[in-house]
This record gives sequence, C-alpha cells and structure tokens, in this order.
Amino acid sequence: MTKKPKLEHSELSGEFTEDDVTVLVDIYRPAGTQQDWKMEVVTQNEDLFEWDEPFPTDREAFDEFLATVARDGIHSFLDEDDVPTTH
Repeated sequence: MTKKPKLEHSELSGEFTEDDVTVLVDIYRPAGTQQDWKMEVVTQNEDLFEWDEPFPTDREAFDEFLATVARDGIHSFLDEDDVPTTH
C-alpha cells in the first residue's frame, strides 16, 4: 500500500465566490520541499479541474486562476446543467 505524501497548502487556497458561484481553489506541493506548486479547482458538485503545468510560486498559480475567471468567467468551471439561471 502506497502512502500519500503530506502536502503543504498555500495560504492562497480557499473558497472563491463570484456571481453566486463558489469554488474551492487548492494550491499545494509536497510538504517540506521547494517543488513547484500544483493547482486544482473543485466545484460545489465536486467537479475537479487540474492545471497540467505546475507553477513556480503559489502567487503565480492564484494569479492564473484569477486570470481564468476574468477571461472565461466563474461559470466556465460549471457544467451547463449547473449554471444558475435568472428569471
């Protein structure tokens, strides 16, 4: 049985809410290392979005998340069925 390595989570990790949509941004790397940071976004429906390339700093990872939200919108992380509609 393989043990999972302990992870160090960035203080930039956490919930992010925009337009009544909340996602969890998780930025992490193996604990006790100086390795690059990985990032994933988890939706309320537990859909997972992972970036393929790691980031040299946790700030660069979070800035990429913010750029994605600015460019594509927070709804880009949701399935079409999950997008809230207004009436």
